[in-house]
Amino acid sequence: MMRLGRVAIDPSLILAPMAGITDQYFRLILKRIGGVGLVTMEFISSEALTRGSEKTRHMMQFSEEERPLAIQIYGSQPGRMAEAAEFVQALGADIVDINMGCPANKVLKGCAGAALMGDLGLARDIIRTVRRSVTIPLTVKFRVGLDETRTNFLELGRICEGEGVDGVALHARTARQMFAGRADWQRVRRLKEAVSIPVSGNGDVETPADAWALVRETGCDGVMIGRAAVKNPWIFRQIAAGRSGAAPQEPTIEERRDLILFHFSLLREREEERLALHKIRTFTGWYTHGLPDGRILRQKINSLTSVSEFIDAIEEFFQVLLAA
Repeated sequence: MMRLGRVAIDPSLILAPMAGITDQYFRLILKRIGGVGLVTMEFISSEALTRGSEKTRHMMQFSEEERPLAIQIYGSQPGRMAEAAEFVQALGADIVDINMGCPANKVLKGCAGAALMGDLGLARDIIRTVRRSVTIPLTVKFRVGLDETRTNFLELGRICEGEGVDGVALHARTARQMFAGRADWQRVRRLKEAVSIPVSGNGDVETPADAWALVRETGCDGVMIGRAAVKNPWIFRQIAAGRSGAAPQEPTIEERRDLILFHFSLLREREEERLALHKIRTFTGWYTHGLPDGRILRQKINSLTSVSEFIDAIEEFFQVLLAA
């Protein structure tokens, strides 16, 4: 278990925020599978939120079933970031998280995300202003640095601790690396040794064995998982089971079918057709990763034009698998 302020994260396994992925439907699915201690919403623009964007506020819907839940905000203006954090607190989120690690160009161009690692004075101002504006736990996620010539993660970690942040998460790559190369877990260990607040490690946790190795090698308090959770939504349950001594169980074909159909039924019920189709195409590619003839299904759905056709194709695909 890990504590972030007054919020207990048990088990100390965290879903990383991912744009277009960690929406309410995906968060609910992970919660129902089990094993995840904290889910994080896809990151929210402080500019859009404080300027009253209805699309942004719609993205921020969540249910009691998802708790504990963190909402991550990003931006470059201390005042707007504080205002956004106040909105997050008023909405009832358990934790507000500041994004200082996103390497996407559209975020960097706004001097937000990982760009803040190039201006630690501004980073400090944002953290300090947000900390003074909310009473709920505050966390910060960042990277090793902008590139290998500017690896200032230890300095940023100490700033976070000094300004009253309740916990930090380190993606152990530089912004320049994006998601290429290998994450350097030893930097997670160094950060853990440098600060006394909880540290979560992130990067290259693709299997339950990776999660256990990350904790063993770094002493980190929490494990944050992003892309691997999309390919294998059962990974949190598998890690949690392994920690208690049980062997990680692979999901059955029936579990895979039921998860996909449940996810897509939520999309069909609550989203307009165009968005539902886009998300179903995206998630089918991940959910069928490694399944026999999964490529054939992915090719087939590219020509389909309605959600009902997608559902029929997926049901037929799994019927064939189960009959084999």
